[in-house]
Amino acid sequence: MPASAPKVGFVSLGCPKALVDSERILTQLRVEGYDLVQTYEDADVVVVNTCGFIDSAVAESLDAIGEALAENGKVIVTGCLGKRAEVIRQAHPDVLAITGPQDYASVMDAVHAALPPRHDPFLDLLPAPRRLGDGEIEGVGLKLTPKHYAYLKISEGCNHRCSFCIIPSLRGDLVSRPVDEVLREAEKLVRGGVRELLVVSQDTSAYGVDLKYAPRPWGSNVYETRMKALCEGLSQLGVWTRLHYVYPYPHVDEVIPLMAEGKLLPYLDIPFQHASPRILKLMKRPGAVDETLERIQRWRAICPDLTIRSTFIVGFPGETDAEFEELLDFLDEAQLDRVGAFAYSPVEGAAANALPDPVPEDVKQERLARFMARQAAISEARLAAKVGSVQQVIVDAIDGELAIARSMADAPEIDGLVQVQDGREAGLRPGEFARVRILGSDEHDLYGEAGAV
Repeated sequence: MPASAPKVGFVSLGCPKALVDSERILTQLRVEGYDLVQTYEDADVVVVNTCGFIDSAVAESLDAIGEALAENGKVIVTGCLGKRAEVIRQAHPDVLAITGPQDYASVMDAVHAALPPRHDPFLDLLPAPRRLGDGEIEGVGLKLTPKHYAYLKISEGCNHRCSFCIIPSLRGDLVSRPVDEVLREAEKLVRGGVRELLVVSQDTSAYGVDLKYAPRPWGSNVYETRMKALCEGLSQLGVWTRLHYVYPYPHVDEVIPLMAEGKLLPYLDIPFQHASPRILKLMKRPGAVDETLERIQRWRAICPDLTIRSTFIVGFPGETDAEFEELLDFLDEAQLDRVGAFAYSPVEGAAANALPDPVPEDVKQERLARFMARQAAISEARLAAKVGSVQQVIVDAIDGELAIARSMADAPEIDGLVQVQDGREAGLRPGEFARVRILGSDEHDLYGEAGAV
């Protein structure tokens, strides 16, 4: 009787980009014959994929490593916090190995050292990988998202040097994936049942600049390695495509017509960060606020259904009362649909730490509360305007009589939901599209019925 397969537990923390890293590591583990288990006690070794972007994320990662050590004892650490190995070793000297983000080979080497593989082609879920050339490996990947949506990572790293951010020091400069490679992956995901592709990177609108926008063939056409061409290719797959982390370059304007034509979800995730030109300059971000407002108006004129999501930082070093008021005025004028905000928190290694006039913590929290209250009123009014309309939704789950769904305006995990009151009665199922008449709303979610359409 063959020996049981070695068992690996996995903890995945951080952003969707880190989730894609986790999916790749898990896929390779399964390809090599490892069993993936859900509990510490069942695992022979535990891999923790960490986040290290802000101090709270570092604390969460260190806590997760400590829990894994206490419950299992054999722990391998990877991910962004792995770039700061001394921080991990100081807190947890007994970890077996530490690797940085997207260093899949080193993670597998560490797993091999701690727990040698026992590949059995008759028992393993996935076949051994087949090399296609140029380092590409064909195979079906494991996903950590539900079957009907998936994150599609198009690049690593970032060329910007925003003063509050340490991503370039963790993940390096921009490295884009060739467009044909991305489109082939997307095609495989769609064949596997994915109905929504969420395009992610550190800077989606810079996609391809490092490759000089090199053209590559896919299907019967040739596409440049740039954001607009990628979107045109993805539109051929007949599924929802949603753009995340779009830096507000001028050429973002080029994708708005694709949204108006129904080739791309009318959804833009653009982190504006602030609305004071002086604070934006200190952040090393684009500072033409009036121009930004004009562009938002133009985008909505071209694509009236456009949803704009953004993130902001309040209490940045030196932010005055007047500059915070500028930010509130910007919210009123921009009328953004979805907004997240953070009180500024120093991050080890960030240039902003050296800026003068830090804002007191109690002032930061007071400003954050005022900011979120202002945006909640805007969000509530914008959602109320949808009452009486019919929205296309994708169903995520069935909960009792309800179907929990999302509209085109809602990205998973971060935006609102559409609760379909007669979801079970209407026969809706996860992964399906449906048309729902909106009967009510609050500041985050919509409520409706499929049978009322």
